[in-house]
Amino acid sequence: MTTLWSSWHLAVRQMRIFYRQPVWIGIALAQPVIWLLLYGALFAKIVQIPGFGGGSYLTYLVPGIVTMNALFNSGWSGMTLSDDISRGLLDRFLITPVPRRALIVGRLIHVAVAVTVQSAILLGLGFAIGARFRDGAVGLVVLLCCSILLGTGIGALSGAAALALRRAEGVLAVGNFVLLPLTFLSSVFMRQSLAPGWIQEVARFNPVNWTVQAGRAALNGNTDWALVVERVSMLAVFAVTCAWVASRAFRAYQRTI
Repeated sequence: MTTLWSSWHLAVRQMRIFYRQPVWIGIALAQPVIWLLLYGALFAKIVQIPGFGGGSYLTYLVPGIVTMNALFNSGWSGMTLSDDISRGLLDRFLITPVPRRALIVGRLIHVAVAVTVQSAILLGLGFAIGARFRDGAVGLVVLLCCSILLGTGIGALSGAAALALRRAEGVLAVGNFVLLPLTFLSSVFMRQSLAPGWIQEVARFNPVNWTVQAGRAALNGNTDWALVVERVSMLAVFAVTCAWVASRAFRAYQRTI
């Protein structure tokens, strides 16, 4: 209980940043909202391509944008840890009785809460501008759970990068190198069956694609629950593995101070 309680308090510390400066919530959501509105309008007729399957492109796009938001916001989360390192705050925590695991788990809890709130806002906006889903409540829960698992895993890797590089510029460089390719090497914007063969092959191992597939499968009726369970399980393994990587990076950081 001590670790969980300490983790929660450290997560609340991160949340207070947004509470004191709520404008950052809008800034964090600006890019996915723009992509949702512009891509939804620009590619509205893409559903007419043979093999796409018809329907509404906006309905197809919303789960992708929710996933993309979880990816990018968790991918940049390591920058706050870099800032704590540069200001000496992390080292001060290390001389307190706070359990060491809580210093990582608390940040991951904050990532999960942020992804949940932002995903709910994006889903509400998508519904307001015309997206409709056949399996509403259950599908939304599945999409949120998958987004949280993706965000937790990517957030853990971002934290590991911050611990290894110790500079926000390094985390930014890694993010720029990884996040956008992960987005386009998935079915966020386009049916996987219409992508080039090599992209389809890479997408099979892409956790972003797992998230989108599970979310869409759960939302759009006639759900293939075997697929959903498989993708959720893969995301859970991914999140746990990334958390382990972050813990190893934290131990390596401790040995250098």
